[in-house]
Amino acid sequence: MSGTSIADVMPRLLVKPEMIAACQRRDFSVVFAVIKSSGISASAIARACELTPNRVSDVINSRHAIEKLAVIERIADGIRIPGRMLGLADRAWEGALPDASSGSGVSLVWDPRQVTDMVRRYTRSDLVMDRRTAAVAVLAGSLGPTLVESLERWLRDDPKEQWSGRARGVGEDEVSQLEHAARVFRQWDHQFGGGIHRKAVVGQLSEVADLLKVPHPRRIQRRLYAVMAELAGSAATMSWDCGMQKTAQDYYLMAVQSAKAAGDRPYGAKVLAGLARQYLYLDRANDALDIIRLARDGAQGHATPAVMSMLHTREAWAYAKLGRVEAFRRATATAEDTFANAVATDEPHWIAYYGEAEIAGVTGGRWLELARFDPKYAEPARRNITQAIETRGRTGLRSLALDRIGLAEVLFIQGDHSAGVRAASGAMDVAEHTQSGRVVEQLRGLYGYTAARASYPGIRDLRDRMRDLLTA
Repeated sequence: MSGTSIADVMPRLLVKPEMIAACQRRDFSVVFAVIKSSGISASAIARACELTPNRVSDVINSRHAIEKLAVIERIADGIRIPGRMLGLADRAWEGALPDASSGSGVSLVWDPRQVTDMVRRYTRSDLVMDRRTAAVAVLAGSLGPTLVESLERWLRDDPKEQWSGRARGVGEDEVSQLEHAARVFRQWDHQFGGGIHRKAVVGQLSEVADLLKVPHPRRIQRRLYAVMAELAGSAATMSWDCGMQKTAQDYYLMAVQSAKAAGDRPYGAKVLAGLARQYLYLDRANDALDIIRLARDGAQGHATPAVMSMLHTREAWAYAKLGRVEAFRRATATAEDTFANAVATDEPHWIAYYGEAEIAGVTGGRWLELARFDPKYAEPARRNITQAIETRGRTGLRSLALDRIGLAEVLFIQGDHSAGVRAASGAMDVAEHTQSGRVVEQLRGLYGYTAARASYPGIRDLRDRMRDLLTA
């Protein structure tokens, strides 16, 4: 087994708010400390930056400040920090980034033909892109009013049909096969995580965009745009799960525009909810709240109870991130009440994952976030996450692994170390069968959390097992 390298950890570290802020200040004590906290040794940092280990330690402990431009540039190149994050010119290695990671190939155009062309160009770049190269592309500091305002065009009337004349495209049977393929890809992602399936989804998405170059009957055309929307949504989730944050955002933007071309407001709202969730994970709760409110406004009167309930859980998530506990409670109660009116046979296939277990898991995760600052919230976290585990089954291994990791942390917060060890062991039993970057990220966080508890019975062995899994 090979150990974790700087190249492995930097993509996920570069999107952390503390890392972004430290780079803007050129505060390398924080930059190095964040890298070191992810399991990278001072010696490894030193080798990458052409410094001595003692100098790296001095920087981390604020005994030495790095100010020389040549050294800053050497660090940027050694550990692959994009130049713009440090106030430098783009580095030479950044110039090789294809459009898919630079973000220059995606914009909010809303015209179906332009969306199709954009998807074709982007997917072709993505298919030849190295995953680690793509992962260093960094999201903007905030969505800001310009992008949010552009997203509001999603609320306007659906676009007029773009094609006229004699149809010569694919038929009903071929579209049905594409729809089935899109569902299979979505189920793979839900079950195992992004991992090895991401490029397969991108390839299929590229094929669908090619099909839309030629005219089709109105019904076929809309179905093809719906397939393109679902594949782009899956590509977004898988890219995010692999740590490719900017690529994920680009696919979310392509998915919501494809959904509009398909005239599918409920799925468009689902895509915006996914984009909001990405920003919640990046601790940008205000941006996420703006997006989820936009999704809810657009879905009102069009979406089913399960879809509206899911949107309310995302709103609740944002309130929890902002520390607004009572607003979080109210939004969660609304989500539960709304879901009570759902009828499974009336719901779209892509919301089938959502149910009482998902509501409990999401709610428990938010109580856990609050419990990290105030232990009084640990009990509702434990209760909800336990309910999720008991009712979820094994149809969504990624979610089950995340639930078990969360439960382990809750139990450690409550001081029940033996139960925490059992829960963490159960999490690893499930995690071994996924290819999810988010699961690895959460396990790495739990590994760090247990460091101060290594003297308790069973935790040292647990950490050894976690280390093996994290470095595999």
